[in-house]
Amino acid sequence: MAGPKDLDPSSSPRALLGAELRHAREKADLSQEELGQRLFVSGSFIGQLEAGTRRMLPEYARMLDEVLGTEDFFARNCGAAAKSKYPDHFAEAVEAEAIATTIRHYLPLLIPGLLQTPRYAAALFRTYRPTVPDAEIDELVATRMERARLLNDPTTPLLWVVLDEATLRRPVGGTATMAEALRHVAGLASRHRIIVQVLPFAAGAHAGMGGSLKLMEFADAPPLCFVEGLDMGKLLDDPATVARNALTFSLLQAAALSPQDSLALIESVAQDYEHGEQHP
Repeated sequence: MAGPKDLDPSSSPRALLGAELRHAREKADLSQEELGQRLFVSGSFIGQLEAGTRRMLPEYARMLDEVLGTEDFFARNCGAAAKSKYPDHFAEAVEAEAIATTIRHYLPLLIPGLLQTPRYAAALFRTYRPTVPDAEIDELVATRMERARLLNDPTTPLLWVVLDEATLRRPVGGTATMAEALRHVAGLASRHRIIVQVLPFAAGAHAGMGGSLKLMEFADAPPLCFVEGLDMGKLLDDPATVARNALTFSLLQAAALSPQDSLALIESVAQDYEHGEQHP
């Protein structure tokens, strides 16, 4: 019998690789947990590889070939599935985000990338990279706007965002850019495409003071949590860790303004920016 063929990089290589992994695992009569034990990972991790929500790294590909008797199929093809235009620490999260059914995101200082306008994104990228050519900034902005297209679907994913009030008050790119950015967020909320809550300064200390977090749920794979810092990030799949971060997000929701009051505040601050007013 002929062995499996190389994956076509022009298709969906991660999905195809996941399907081949499921086929090979079932042919070997192994459960996800049993295969995970042989690779020293969790069964949920194997499930995420099969569902295409996790990237197959070369070291796992080599071990899978050995355990499943697939010669060098996974090692040979994992490179196509790993190609990404995003930084390594962020690529997995973006690819998981694209197939998530629900995304819950808290950011303490910035409007999330999925909700940014081109001018807001450009101001951020220029701040991070003050000396690069304009063409590079334009390319980064285009990539971010392409990622935001997943919101073109009218219902999926469900996106629930909690913004710290500091996000509204810091004039990234100036007052005109902020007015446009906040009007964009308010418009998505008004059209019921997203749910937005603002965590006000008056809430005082809160559960998310340690940093940002993103929770993602999927139709056919366990949930994931992504936490990030400056030029670093980590995708977490441990059920206890994901549950703990889900509780953190629930506490943030409880401390935040209602969606209605949040929308009113966002629109009010946007109007102030339109009048050229700065915020403390």
